Amino acid sequence: MSRRVILIVLDSFGVGELPDAADFGDFDVNTIRSCSKSSFFNMPNMKKMGLFNIDGLDFLEGEPEPAALYARCMEASKGKDTTIGHWEIAGIITPNPMPTYPDGFPDEVLEPFKKAVGRGVLCNLPYSGTEVINRYGDEHVKTGDLIVYTSADSVFQIAAHEDIVPPEQLYEYCRAARRILTGKHGVGRVIARPFVGSGNGHYERTSRRHDFSIEPPEDTMMDELLRAGKTVLSVGKIHDIFAGRGMSEFVYTSGNAEGIDRTLEYMERDIEGLIFTNLVDYDMLYGHRRDVDGYAKALSYFDERLPEITSRMRDDDILIMTADHGCDPAYKKSTDHTREYIPLIIYGKNVEPGNAGTRSTYADIGYTVEKYLGLRPGIKGSYLLN
Repeated sequence: MSRRVILIVLDSFGVGELPDAADFGDFDVNTIRSCSKSSFFNMPNMKKMGLFNIDGLDFLEGEPEPAALYARCMEASKGKDTTIGHWEIAGIITPNPMPTYPDGFPDEVLEPFKKAVGRGVLCNLPYSGTEVINRYGDEHVKTGDLIVYTSADSVFQIAAHEDIVPPEQLYEYCRAARRILTGKHGVGRVIARPFVGSGNGHYERTSRRHDFSIEPPEDTMMDELLRAGKTVLSVGKIHDIFAGRGMSEFVYTSGNAEGIDRTLEYMERDIEGLIFTNLVDYDMLYGHRRDVDGYAKALSYFDERLPEITSRMRDDDILIMTADHGCDPAYKKSTDHTREYIPLIIYGKNVEPGNAGTRSTYADIGYTVEKYLGLRPGIKGSYLLN
């Protein structure tokens, strides 16, 4: 029977601050701890797998006989964003942080961008995505100027009302920005942020967000899998994070529910290779908005649907559940990601349950995927399975 790996990233589901968290401006952060205090937090299936047995989670009641292999992973890369986190999972360790712009983007970026798109620019500061459209939305609608903003992450974000700039046009503007943002200004992601609303500060973002990532500087596990003749199917924003590289097929999703549905559909396919899924709602809808109950509900929803995933596993399948960084919804000093360990749960009939401790890099995940699928891994990392 063909071997398959189902790799699901619960975007931003951190399990405690890393030793160097203070270097990134984070103090006493712990995404799972914050969520566990909500009355909506209920993860009995992940508990059985061993999630609560992970090192450092002694505030949760562990499982006497966990059904999966469990661990926590340190981030060897210097960052705490989506791109760097996923790249490290796939085997690329980033020694230097990507550029950030706490004072906004310089003229050498904005002037060629404005010339390329034929529009002016509003804001040009770090901002909350929900606040920036309500602060600048009316002026944008009136003038047609684009709302350009950033955050603590390495991102160039462009917000526009769908009636003023249709999403496909906004995507073209993002592609223009992506061509400009290279070299020392090579930000991790250019993000299209379409929104709707009637004015007077009453605007809301839509699900037609689109990310345009910088291309990985080295081969990833997906590149190596494709070269070896394996199939790689991606769900959600995986395609955008890796700039479309290393995939046989991909599908975008509107949120976690559809992400799980599309993963289940791919599991019906008779392939040998990887199904790589990102579930983004934890980060986008709840982490950055500091919504503890919403985050807890989303975790409980995934847990409720986990048996659907495990029931479709074949004898030689393994299921890997992890994250890419933290985004503690109770942390009030910022609305940004938080520098945390990520959880790692590996389940399947070929997996010996137990504690794999604390890993020194996320790249152990990609290394394990490659080796389990019969490759001699060319990426950094070590094997997690016996």
